Amino acid sequence: MEIGFIGLGQMGLPMAGNLLKAGHTLTVYNRTSSRAEPLVAGGARLASTPGEACRGDAVITMLADDRALQDVMPDLAAKLGPATIHVSMSTISVAMSRRLAELHAQSNQGYIAAPVFGRPEAAVAQRLFVVAAGPRALVHRCQPLFDAVGQKTFVVSEDAPAANVVKLCGNFMIASIVETLGEAVALARKSGVDAGAYLDVITGTLFNAPVFKTYGAIIATEKYEPAGFKAALGLKDARLVLEAADDAAVPMPVANLIHDRLLTLVAQGRQDLDWCALARLSAEQAGLRNSG
Repeated sequence: MEIGFIGLGQMGLPMAGNLLKAGHTLTVYNRTSSRAEPLVAGGARLASTPGEACRGDAVITMLADDRALQDVMPDLAAKLGPATIHVSMSTISVAMSRRLAELHAQSNQGYIAAPVFGRPEAAVAQRLFVVAAGPRALVHRCQPLFDAVGQKTFVVSEDAPAANVVKLCGNFMIASIVETLGEAVALARKSGVDAGAYLDVITGTLFNAPVFKTYGAIIATEKYEPAGFKAALGLKDARLVLEAADDAAVPMPVANLIHDRLLTLVAQGRQDLDWCALARLSAEQAGLRNSG
């Protein structure tokens, strides 16, 4: 397939690289063009504007937030080819996804939402989980792209914003797990139990799941740099969850707590730490010393 790819951050760069390895023809755009150098060396074409990446079978956007996506949308909407599908893989607000769906429908342009679950290391290893929503025929046409970047695709609805709801709910649950793990590890440590030993018990019995093992290992070793997912981005997602909850009239008291905990990290100047640094707050409030 002939693919455009806009946004080469921690997730976008390895995803684009895997599309290239899978044999797709790739045109890439990133605001900082030097990020594209490894892809260009591998055969990708570098676009000088977002619009130049909007021809072919599909254009994927993988950008940090609503604002970054909104910045490229005028060029994208104007230059999108008549048969080119816009595949939004960014973690954006449900409201933004709804606006995109309406905008593209008005112009008879194809649009699907397909955010992903997985950290940068999973993106490198082609082990992401893709959550797709939109017209079934368009999702089917894009399946080879999803196969190139992920291990499994979940198709949740023909209404594109539904995928964004699922993604935001998932991120809320991850943050909740990180918070509870941090609090539990603080109690274990202050009671004289080694953090690693505690997590071996928990992940080997009650909570034998990848999310507990991945985030538990980060918390036990206190390796919050370099960040796989920054606290600032976690705060952005917490805001989007609460925004969606307000719109749907769904009380989410735990989401409010998570928002305030992430806001505390950012207020302390720790916005670039991994969002697992929520556990550092718990440790500090328990009077425990951190390794760094």
